[in-house]
Amino acid sequence: MENEFSFALGSVVIGLSLITTWGIMLVITVIAWLSTRHLSLLPGSVQTVVEGIVATIDEAITAVAPEHGRQIMPFIATLWLFLIIANLVGLIPELHSPTRDLSVTSALAVLVFFSVHWFGIKTQGLKNYLHHYLTPSPILLPFHIISEFTRTLALAIRLFGNMMSLEMAAMLILLVAGFLAPIPILMLHIIEALVQAYIFGMLALIYLAGAMQSQQLNSQE
Repeated sequence: MENEFSFALGSVVIGLSLITTWGIMLVITVIAWLSTRHLSLLPGSVQTVVEGIVATIDEAITAVAPEHGRQIMPFIATLWLFLIIANLVGLIPELHSPTRDLSVTSALAVLVFFSVHWFGIKTQGLKNYLHHYLTPSPILLPFHIISEFTRTLALAIRLFGNMMSLEMAAMLILLVAGFLAPIPILMLHIIEALVQAYIFGMLALIYLAGAMQSQQLNSQE
């Protein structure tokens, strides 16, 4: 991998992926602030676009977790928006998608891991939430625990592998074909970036919904 810009703060090395991640978070914060400063009953073009994005995300969340949509909407919506921008930022010259860095995707997967348990405990209570690990039999407890860690690892590696391979494939095609095929490569990158953001966010949504609804499912059996 090529050398990238980095600097050290004491013993901590700040790399380009982390700087880009901070930049994306700042962009999302600024856009959210600017687009919600002057809301009105008769929306303009910007407010219409923002409302359309929010409505689309809300419909996707409600379809999976209809009873808990309001609770997890801020987290899932922010995660989706971050992933879309992070995956597409590699199209900007001299920048690379931070999601091609395993440390970034691992941090996102760990965030999802803790969020699943946080929302599960908040919704069901600690005792009821922990009880679902003993269902349908306490013998399955080790397998439930293993599955929690393996799916977190799979989240991190899946996004990292796909984004890394996408950028490497684009680089190889450009080396072989030069700039004779920039548009197909650009379209491939955009489509794959959106697909990977959707998959990661949807898996996180499914995990959250499962944690928040597990006790309800158990009580119905």
